[in-house]
Amino acid sequence: MIDLHTHTNKSDGTDSPRELVNKAIAQGLTILGLTDHDTTSGWQEAAQTLRANLGLALGSEISCLTTDGISVHMLGLLFDGNHKGMQEMLEETRDGRMPRMRKMIEKMQMAGIDISIEDVENARPEGATLGRPHLADALVIKGIINSREEAFNGMLNNDSEFYVSHAAPTPAETIAMIRSAGGVAVIAHPFASLRGKTLTAQDFEGLVAAGLNGIEVDHRDQNPDERNMLRTIAKELDLVITGASDYHGNGKLNALAEFHTDPAQWERLESQADQRRVVWA
Repeated sequence: MIDLHTHTNKSDGTDSPRELVNKAIAQGLTILGLTDHDTTSGWQEAAQTLRANLGLALGSEISCLTTDGISVHMLGLLFDGNHKGMQEMLEETRDGRMPRMRKMIEKMQMAGIDISIEDVENARPEGATLGRPHLADALVIKGIINSREEAFNGMLNNDSEFYVSHAAPTPAETIAMIRSAGGVAVIAHPFASLRGKTLTAQDFEGLVAAGLNGIEVDHRDQNPDERNMLRTIAKELDLVITGASDYHGNGKLNALAEFHTDPAQWERLESQADQRRVVWA
């Protein structure tokens, strides 16, 4: 099995990179994509844990914004982790997360919700990329909501009165940087309408022109009709079709490898990187 989209406690997951690798081995995965938000800080620990027949496809899920303000997530896989431009882009995106968090908290406080940046920092694991899930965890700890799932279905949804967009590169800029760093770009859950506004079918042509390699089609946040539409788009534009869990440990309901990528599709995707970078024990 091949799962190309997972998270650890280096961003908003609950498993350490070591724990994630151990679970992937126990479950019989053959390729695991490690894609923490806007960071590569979990790569070394994950690689050091490798054994058996598991290969590690190192990457990152990069936060993007379209010119009209739609939030897009781009999976960069198999890129050179030492590429200066890529690391600078990831750092700039991480730096933009704190002002955004403060604005969201300010909105909540103005609505009478008892939450502070200190509460969020106390809920965030040391060194983790700051994100809305940590605000959700803080709200759970304070007894304001019951779970992350409840938070993202309500208070932290993209259409919520408390939502604040963030400074981020455009999808095309992100794709160009991933490809410049030798990697491959797969757009994550692009039709996940429950999260808020999504791209249209027409938007993909511009992304292909920028160098997009694939579309994450099979994902729990996309209903069957959305998956069918994406599968058609991918075939028409000759893009790789992937499936993945978007696993976050206990942070979400998503189960490791609940959706996965066909080996032939993975082989095609891997061949489009500038060199083979899958890490093996």
